[in-house]
Amino acid sequence: MSVDAQARRRPRLSRRLQRGAYLLPSLFTIGNVLLGFYAIICGLKDNFQRAALVVFIAAITDSLDGRIARLTGTETEFGKEFDSLADVITFGVAPALLAYLWGIGDLAPRAWLVALFYVVATASRLARFNVQVKAADSRWFVGLPAPAAAGAICSLLFFAPDPAWRDWLEGLMAAALLLIGLLMVSTFRYYSFKKLDLRRRWSYRVALPLAAIVLVVVYMPQATFLAIAVLYTLSGPAGYVWNRVRRRPGTPPTLPPPPALLPAPGSGPPAPPGGGEPAAPSHPPAAAEQPPAAGDGAGDGGRGAPPPRKKAPRS
Repeated sequence: MSVDAQARRRPRLSRRLQRGAYLLPSLFTIGNVLLGFYAIICGLKDNFQRAALVVFIAAITDSLDGRIARLTGTETEFGKEFDSLADVITFGVAPALLAYLWGIGDLAPRAWLVALFYVVATASRLARFNVQVKAADSRWFVGLPAPAAAGAICSLLFFAPDPAWRDWLEGLMAAALLLIGLLMVSTFRYYSFKKLDLRRRWSYRVALPLAAIVLVVVYMPQATFLAIAVLYTLSGPAGYVWNRVRRRPGTPPTLPPPPALLPAPGSGPPAPPGGGEPAAPSHPPAAAEQPPAAGDGAGDGGRGAPPPRKKAPRS
């Protein structure tokens, strides 16, 4: 192949690679929808533990498509809207339907309204995120993120896949749907972990906590996922309360006012700090503090002493 043919072929390959890079985040989004739909099928078959695990995997997949789009520079409006619609299905409809099939429907004939409230809150949360994504700080989420909310609901399903052994779990699930739905549309700030740089060097002391977390997840996965979900869900209101308590204005101690500084005789008023013209005095100094002028006396009611008489010349 000649050199000219190779030069003409390179732009075609670069265009194909660019098109493939734009399709790569959308493939992860399609996988997100697939996992959400499969979680619903698992719930219809009363396999709630597997359905919860599938939603956990979908949350990881949802975080990857955004990172891949930012790394490859392929962020588009279509991808943003497509991702939001996929999240409504995977993290809104799927957890609500799983909770209803799990036992919410046995509470009351119209208990499905609780699940509907969660779906509406998820859609509202995602719509607000699309509007505020350019103005908000990337380090924080305004309101509980939809993947974290779905993870909190599914952590209850994963902890107790069969609600028959505890009657109060159904009421707890209904309260969790209402509370988490309100937290999604709230203005509490949640850490986004987007500024967490995994490529930088970490201290060897981090290895011990990571090993402990892995061991706890292996031996007690149900309790670990539930604890992580509860801690992250409550981190927003806890951070808000902590900031309000820390910023509460205290009562400063009452100190006596500083003494007024009088200018020295023959000098003007002191110059203000930082330069500039000296400020004019608020009131003139008292008569006793003014320097005596020529021909003026120091007392006598302020009128001054008479001038000395001139002696007549001798004849």
